[in-house]
Amino acid sequence: MHSEFELIARYFTPAPPGPEAGVALGVGDDCTLLAPTPGRRLAVSVDTSVAGVHFPDEAPAEAIGHRALAVSLSDLAAMGARARWCLMALTLAEADDAWLEGFSRGFRALCEASGTALVGGDVTRGATAIGVTVMGEVDPRVALTRGGARAGDLIAVTGTLGGGAGGLALWQRGERDPAHPLLVRYLRPLPRLAAGEALLGLATAAIDVSDGLLADLGHVLEASGVGAELDRDALPLAEGLVAALGEEPARQAALGGGDDYELLLTLPAERLDEARGRLAALDLPLTAIGRITEAPGVVGVEAGALGGWQHFQGLPDRGGQP
Repeated sequence: MHSEFELIARYFTPAPPGPEAGVALGVGDDCTLLAPTPGRRLAVSVDTSVAGVHFPDEAPAEAIGHRALAVSLSDLAAMGARARWCLMALTLAEADDAWLEGFSRGFRALCEASGTALVGGDVTRGATAIGVTVMGEVDPRVALTRGGARAGDLIAVTGTLGGGAGGLALWQRGERDPAHPLLVRYLRPLPRLAAGEALLGLATAAIDVSDGLLADLGHVLEASGVGAELDRDALPLAEGLVAALGEEPARQAALGGGDDYELLLTLPAERLDEARGRLAALDLPLTAIGRITEAPGVVGVEAGALGGWQHFQGLPDRGGQP
């Protein structure tokens, strides 16, 4: 087995970043030294992806590398932060060169696409898990949080819903076509970083849809002290979802399936057209699916539907995640 230092040198030591990356000292020392942009607030998030819990053990290594970074970058998108740097802690049962090559290729490709510099990390032996810490920057005057929704605001979502849950369902049935649109949504989600920045100054609250639309909406409602009315018929369903699952299961997947990594946001009704215009420039639709109310709770969905994915508990009535 390769030593930790050999693995880092071979697969996870990027070319020295330029001065615009804000890295005074990167991979290879005890710590990294960063130079944040003056006047910007640092946004930091960490996620752990565990084999057999967050992704199938037999998933393509390149997709696992992409996904591990994407789910963390999605948190930055929800705050409207611009991605800058990341740290990665990789635990592996064994050091398989082909797997490591694919994993690092997927991870590095998303680093490059998102403008994120890998500036440090750790590699150790054990049950396969990937911990990724991401750091971004945002103007503190307009940073998006969960706590700003106001009664009368519209509730809107970027892109489409249910693709993550649909892809998981197909994978469990044996579908392995890497080009299937639902498998792409599940294995290679796209963090909406550009959309998050585009919505600064328009959205009053935002969150990424990771645990399921209703569960994540519940976080916004709790933080903002408000309620919501939803229109189930307005939900934008992912391509091929109804064909794969059937109409009602497709809507349930959109409401509670999770792993979509779209942005769920609130905004004044009079700002909807402007928000749609900004996202149209990114070729990304924005769909209004409800309205914020003063009264607590959610109207328009069945009671008890706010479960969503919870670690140590799983998905109620759906048998949990793989």
